[in-house]
Amino acid sequence: MDLNKKIQNLAKANGIFYCGVGDLSLAKEFILQQGGNELKAYPFSISLGIPLFKDIVDRLPDRSQRSVALNYKHHCYDVINHRLDIAASIVASYLQDKGYRVLPLPAAERIDDERICASFSHKLGARLAGFGWIGKSCLLVTPDHGPRVRWVSVLTDAPLEASADIMASKCGNCTACVDICPVKAFTGLEFKENEAREVRYDARKCEEYIRSLGEKGQIKVCGMCLYVCPYGRKK
Repeated sequence: MDLNKKIQNLAKANGIFYCGVGDLSLAKEFILQQGGNELKAYPFSISLGIPLFKDIVDRLPDRSQRSVALNYKHHCYDVINHRLDIAASIVASYLQDKGYRVLPLPAAERIDDERICASFSHKLGARLAGFGWIGKSCLLVTPDHGPRVRWVSVLTDAPLEASADIMASKCGNCTACVDICPVKAFTGLEFKENEAREVRYDARKCEEYIRSLGEKGQIKVCGMCLYVCPYGRKK
């Protein structure tokens, strides 16, 4: 059994739905710009993803109700991120035991408060693994679950093969995520390889809105762009 298949089996045994490999050379400049030269040592990323619970996400328009917001934050954020971190650690330990270098990255931690970003984009890793495209919401959109998936990444120098070709955008003329955003954080432009995120998305607006919810005594949950995507709402 080849190494890719062994990793997929290990991930599946640990509750992972999506498991694939991306070739980081396809976005090397962006990756190093965001995460620094320490990421040079890893030519591949292993992307692990878990779909969110549809019934919980479907109630997000009622997120002003404490029970709705709490259930989303707990089961569709905190718990799934923890499951992803555990799975990433297990996969990384397996590869390290085989003699390869690994860098498991946290599912939901950032290193730069000014740029509001992590050291590596899990969405980018999932895109390079062929799982979907970057939508107008700047979320990774999969054909089957839309953006209703959380991701984690393990960087490695193990001799893996990229899982699939990069998927073309299928957003078309849809602007549902742009229109529903309560602070109009999205410009509605399609993702382009060499354009900065700021061309499409004002992360500061989003962060300030979430902070304002906390200041009002509400649970800090939005997720409307994730909720409204037609690909995620398919039954």
